[in-house]
Parts: sequence; structure tokens; C-alpha cells
Amino acid sequence: MTKLRFMTLATASLAAASLSACASTGAQHNASFAEAPYTHSHLQADLEADRQAILAMAGEYEVTFDFTEFLPISAGYELADPKVTPAREVVYVIADDGDFISLQHLLLVGDLEDPFVVKHWRQDWAYEPSRLMAYQGFGEWTMDVLSPDQSRGAWSQTVYQVDDSPRYAGIARWEHADEASTWEPARSWRPLPRRDATTRDDYDVIEAVNRHTILSWGWTHEQDNSKVVLRDGQARELVREHGINTYRRYDLEGDHAAQTYWDGTEAYWADVRAVWDEILETADRFTAEDDAEGSMLYMPVLNEGQALLDGEQDADTAFSHAAEVMEAQITVDGAPLDVE
Repeated sequence: MTKLRFMTLATASLAAASLSACASTGAQHNASFAEAPYTHSHLQADLEADRQAILAMAGEYEVTFDFTEFLPISAGYELADPKVTPAREVVYVIADDGDFISLQHLLLVGDLEDPFVVKHWRQDWAYEPSRLMAYQGFGEWTMDVLSPDQSRGAWSQTVYQVDDSPRYAGIARWEHADEASTWEPARSWRPLPRRDATTRDDYDVIEAVNRHTILSWGWTHEQDNSKVVLRDGQARELVREHGINTYRRYDLEGDHAAQTYWDGTEAYWADVRAVWDEILETADRFTAEDDAEGSMLYMPVLNEGQALLDGEQDADTAFSHAAEVMEAQITVDGAPLDVE
């Protein structure tokens, strides 16, 4: 297992377990979202209810990542053992522009009072977007144009992994009730989650429904997953899996470490995000090459942020090194990425 350059082996193992347990933190196969006319007026009050549901995911949480294969589809397939992993996570609002909200997740790993912080996944929410990312398999994504009927009154969610490279996206309208608010997009494709990519090679994409439910005590992130084989020329379902990530609000010890990490690396990660923002805003197609352990892209980019935090380099130097890695591993519309 590739370990973070600045971790002890034990800490790296804990971090890897937490990272691998996450949702396929992957992208959308197509932008198939119901084209039926939006039948009720999405008044300002409705928009604010949507915003409050999204903002409610910020905070401090005890988390359980729970994934269970339950239905073998391919003849002779043997179900994998369930994977249940506890974690502690802090979620910050790093942008709120009214119709755009960005939530950054940070894992607290190891010692309760003085934990090591691992930058985790990020979720960006955009109201009535014009484009949506769609995963095509084998490290390739496209950007799909949305019709007015698809985007009207809806929010897209785009999920990024630890190095801020994109994973998956979806679009849906929030549904609010007294007990819960729920957002559930159409089924879509996404890359293998790290928890499987590092241990198996018998399927190529996950086809998933990605459901968020906001509750009084926290929130849940459910996934109805089909593990799909593409390599033999046609999509073939291997097995079905249910995942539920449960976020329970909790006053975490050691939460100061998350703030220290973000204060020390925020400028660096803003520069990294800006590269991806430009790609998602302007490109029609892009690729990102990495290996199962992340040693080609996400681990080097993550490590540059850690070196900045440890005082080994400044933010400009860290980003310069990260840009070199990104240029080597990313193509945009068929050409190598050029970070200006």
C-alpha cells in the first residue's frame, strides 16, 4: 500500500482504511434526468429550503461507511465480505454564493486529541446548471449539456476525491418533508471506489443511485450500486451492493486539527480547484490517469499540500509541483493539460 509521505505506517493504514471505505468517491454515465415540465413554482422559499438542506451537511460527525454486496448477478459470483468502517469527519462550507455551495470533508485519523488530518472528498452543489459531468469508463469523462427542463428548479452535485480530481455528478430536485429532505438523481456511472480498486480487478464501473437524506440528527448518503463489467464489449452486471454512509452530529475531540490543516493549505487547494474548474467549464471531454493506489495523481498532489502544512515549501511552490503532476496525468479534449 502506498503511504502518505509524512505519515507513520500505522497512521497511513488508518487513513487508507477510512478512504477506501468511502462511497465510490466516482462520475455520471449520462445526464438522463426527467425532461417532464417543472410542474410547481420554485419560489424563493423553496430555493432557501434547498440551500438549508445542503448547508446542513456541514459540521462535525461520527461516521459509519457501510457497504454490503447482496445480490450476485453473474453466475457463480461469490459475494464479498461486507465492509464497515467508522470514521470522524469535519465538513466545512468553503463557498456559498447563493446558487453555488461547496462542502469540504476532512477526516480526523488516529489519536483523538491530536489527530492526523486527511483531506477527504468534496461536494459542489450548483443550482440550475447548464452542464453536467458524465463518466464514460476507463478514466474518461464528458461534459453533457442540460436542457432547461432538466435543470429548472434542480441542483447538481459534483463529487471530487482527495486531490480535487472529479469523480461523479448528478442532478435532481430536492424534496422536503417535515421529517427529512431528500435529493435523489438518476442512475449514473462512476469509477471504482478506492476500497475496491486496490483489492480487485473484476469489474470496470459502478452504476449507482446516489441518495442524500437530511435529518434532525445528521444525514445519510445512500448508494444503490451495480458493479458492471465493460471490457468484453458490452455492459454486464456482476453484482449489486447497498451502501450507506451515516453522518451523526457529534462534538469531536481534536477538531482544532481540521481547522489548522485547512488554514495552512487553503490557498494551495484553491489553486488546484481552479485548474479543475476551468476544465469542467470549458472542456467537452477529459481524462485523468491514475493507478489503484493513487500514486500517479492523487497521492503526489495530496502530499504537496502536506509539505506546505509542514513548512517545507510555500503555496506557490507546492502548486507548481502539483501542476507538473497534473499536466503529466490529465488530457483535455485530446491534448495534454497545460496549466498556465
